[in-house]
Amino acid sequence: MEHSFGVLIRKGGPDDEDVLLALFDEAVAWLVARGQEGQWGREPWSTSPNALARVHGLVTSGELWIAENGNESVGALVVGAAPPYVDPIREPELYITLVLTSRRLAGRGYGSILVDHARALAIERDAHLLRVDCWAGAPSLIAWYEAQGFARAATFRVNGWLGQALEQRLQTAPCSV
Repeated sequence: MEHSFGVLIRKGGPDDEDVLLALFDEAVAWLVARGQEGQWGREPWSTSPNALARVHGLVTSGELWIAENGNESVGALVVGAAPPYVDPIREPELYITLVLTSRRLAGRGYGSILVDHARALAIERDAHLLRVDCWAGAPSLIAWYEAQGFARAATFRVNGWLGQALEQRLQTAPCSV
């Protein structure tokens, strides 16, 4: 699917493992340089067995989308069911498991394009709610999600890591009778 600024979003898969690892490694280096190790740690994901396993799970999930600008991969999106660490809901939803963009290309709107794609997928799947979570220790990231139309929901802890869940109510087409 082609988006603004010449960005193409394509379905990803196992062949994109190196793409996703490179984006994670770039993001971790960027976060560490800013003193924000609490998000994803200090070590490159390409050197961590746990992170490698997580990335393998993401690329084989069937719900990976890669944003490309020209011949360059500029971001990734993974959607699916809500993870077990957030409160369950009783309505159709789509959960954003990952929004990751090249930090080298920050400020070009790639993250917004990926969130727009997730919103379109949710509406296409008749979901009434789009949810996401992030590290609660990153106020600027929470503010970015709020600028994308999300509202803060609950906070949660996973092995000491404090997360912030956010949600966005979606306008779905009315059913015809």
